[in-house]
Amino acid sequence: MKVIKIVFFFLFIVVSVTAQQKFHKINKGELNALLIKKSSENLTVTERMNFFSEMFLGMPYGLTCVGDGPYALYDTKPLLNFESTNCMVFCEDVLALSVSDSYENFFNTLQQIRYKDGVIAMKFRNHYTMADWLPINSWLLHDVAKEVAGKKTKTITRTISHKNFFANKGISDMRYVKDDRTITVNYIPFDVLSGVKTKVKDGDILALIFRDLDGIFSGHMLMAYDTPNGKVIRESSLSKNTALDTPYDEWVKNFLNSKKYVGIALMRVNDNLNKKGKIILPWNISKLREDGKPF
Repeated sequence: MKVIKIVFFFLFIVVSVTAQQKFHKINKGELNALLIKKSSENLTVTERMNFFSEMFLGMPYGLTCVGDGPYALYDTKPLLNFESTNCMVFCEDVLALSVSDSYENFFNTLQQIRYKDGVIAMKFRNHYTMADWLPINSWLLHDVAKEVAGKKTKTITRTISHKNFFANKGISDMRYVKDDRTITVNYIPFDVLSGVKTKVKDGDILALIFRDLDGIFSGHMLMAYDTPNGKVIRESSLSKNTALDTPYDEWVKNFLNSKKYVGIALMRVNDNLNKKGKIILPWNISKLREDGKPF
């Protein structure tokens, strides 16, 4: 019993220090201790998302910050990088951290979120937010645009071509590449967002929807959080070159007359998973996928 108390005292000291730091200032052992501690607290997944995402604030933006690892055929950048981040990687890291109870489980769950069935390869990475990333991760998230905006929700339909995407990257082997698909997605126009502010929940993930760009829906991913200073939009921004918070009302106002984007898709952690103390182990994700909706 005395040994157990000493171990938990050590974890408490480590976490007390690391919780005030940014990710680039802590090592793997400290992150492991932090994950053990946060997973033992009576917090929901989205409450942990709020905590972990805040630790990214100030991190530099890196468009190509991660890849498929040093042994990959095409993209040999590291699988994990806490020196810089981009909008999708930011969301993926935060989700994986927030459902995990150790560094190893975080790392493996991250690959399940980023790749189809966790198979690490360029062809199996979830490149398209609305066509790949959300459907593959329906075990974890679901579309709540209609739930939030009701009849004010709109739809947009486009054809997604993975073959064109990979061909533009110089890849000629199209085996295992998805066929072209015509997909319709829900979105909330910017002029509706002020009126549904209270319905946008802590930890919701937003995707900006292009107004006129063919062959792709979303160009940027963000998160919404409730803070002591009010609701904010938290993002890794290319234009600001950093991860930052913007007050919700200010962020909405900035996009009201956007010529590039028409509105946002809105995604939320599934209610059956967003429970106090809930942890998702990487080897259970395939079962969660089987139990969920087909994609």
